[in-house]
Order: sequence, then structure tokens, then C-alpha cells
Amino acid sequence: MRIGDAAAAAGTTPRALRFYEERGVLPPPPRTASGQREYGPDDVARARVVRELLALGLTVEDLSGVADRIDVLVKNPQRRCGPADPGVPGSRVADRRLAALDAEIDRLTRLRDRLAQHVDDGSGTSPSSPATAFSAEAH
Repeated sequence: MRIGDAAAAAGTTPRALRFYEERGVLPPPPRTASGQREYGPDDVARARVVRELLALGLTVEDLSGVADRIDVLVKNPQRRCGPADPGVPGSRVADRRLAALDAEIDRLTRLRDRLAQHVDDGSGTSPSSPATAFSAEAH
């Protein structure tokens, strides 16, 4: 099938498929005599797994480091991540992404708390700040 049909079957866009190929997340599909990409069911399944992993919070960069292992998930979609094995390249991808997400959640929580301290809660006791002015406009 052509790229548009493969993208639709995988729940993505032709542009995304080309991007994943450029980044090494998906292997280049065979080409027709006229040079067009020709996708099969395995390619679509691989693209679906990539989309699922991206939806879980992994990045294209995370996946490009373990692209050779994506087929394991294609063959066994119910497979779970096991304990990280330092001897296996990419086995810590999920651990690193979880740590990055935790750090971002902490950063955003601190930012939210700082902003909340500057927003008037209606009692008139909050200190004057630019954030208070924005809050007053919203009421």
C-alpha cells in the first residue's frame, strides 16, 4: 500500500511516517520501480507501535535509540518492560523518560505554587503583583 493508505491504517500522517523514517525509528520501506514507498502490514504494525509508545510519553529520540527492538513489541504487543539490564542497549529508556517526566512535574508544581501565591483569592490579602492584575481581569 502507498504511504497515504499506510498512514491512515496506522493512525498517523504520511509526513509523520517520513519523519519516523528519517529519524531511524522506522526502517525505510521498499520502493516501487517509480520510487514510491510501498508499505506492508508489518510496516503498519510497526508504525502503530511507534504511535503507542509516543502516546505513552516517549520521544522520537528515545525510540531512535531502540528502533531495532520495536519489532519485539510488534510481535508481542502485551509485552511489559522488565527490569533495566545495563548490558542491553536501550533497556533504560523508559526509566529515563519516567525520571524526566517526574522532574518536569516537580518543576511545573513549583511554578504553579509560585503563581498561586501571587494570585488574589478574593480576600484582598494577596500581595500586589502582575499576576494579581491578570487574575483581576479574569473576574
